[in-house]
Amino acid sequence: MTKEIAADSGKAALVTGASRGIGYGIAEAMVARGDRVCITGRNEEALKEAVERLGADRVIGVPGKAHDEAHQAVAVERAMEAFGRVDYLVNNAGTNPVYSPIADLDLAVMRKVFETNVVSALGFAQQTWKAWQKENGGAIVNIASVAGLSPSPFIAAYGVSKAAMINLTAQLAHEFAPGVRVNAIAPAVVKTKFATVLYEGREAEAAAAYPLGRLGVPEDIGGAAAFLTSEQAAWITGQTLVIDGGVFLNAGVG
Repeated sequence: MTKEIAADSGKAALVTGASRGIGYGIAEAMVARGDRVCITGRNEEALKEAVERLGADRVIGVPGKAHDEAHQAVAVERAMEAFGRVDYLVNNAGTNPVYSPIADLDLAVMRKVFETNVVSALGFAQQTWKAWQKENGGAIVNIASVAGLSPSPFIAAYGVSKAAMINLTAQLAHEFAPGVRVNAIAPAVVKTKFATVLYEGREAEAAAAYPLGRLGVPEDIGGAAAFLTSEQAAWITGQTLVIDGGVFLNAGVG
């Protein structure tokens, strides 16, 4: 069944790390409501395939590594050339190269995680701010994680970086107001290739911990990102929206 595509909204977005998973789900939601979208990703072939699936009439892809400042500049430049504007930025690109406690973590790994998960988000925000949003307004959504809200020993480095992303969201919301709204989304486990180690081979067991009885899917996050960049969210900024299937409800005593 083909999804119905709305008429051109006249708006444009840049979504990082969007060749698959959560980023793709977000891009899909924005295209469905009529936005034109620039997506980025490391794998050029996967990015081309994503553009074709989303619709090359409304979507362009710019391959590159999120932490590369030159790539950040080129992505925003290409979006401006293609669309003439970048109303919305969604910082989704992220990495988690290690699953371990933080006590013995190689500091080089920590630096890599922060470069990709936090510094790159700031870089893209600076670029879109200068290119369009400072004078014309818009919205930014940063994809954080519930791992940034409480200790996560198995994904410690990732969790610390996402806590930084949540604080970065508040900082940007304060500085970019009133023209640009900045919010974050903190998902629990979403069924993507990125997160397979957290549920592969034990999905039913993992889902049983969630009051809503299932893990998340990219469309869950796509809908939330579309909302936070819409006029319906015009009085929301500096917030972190937790999308967790209710799993945090199990944190109480008893």
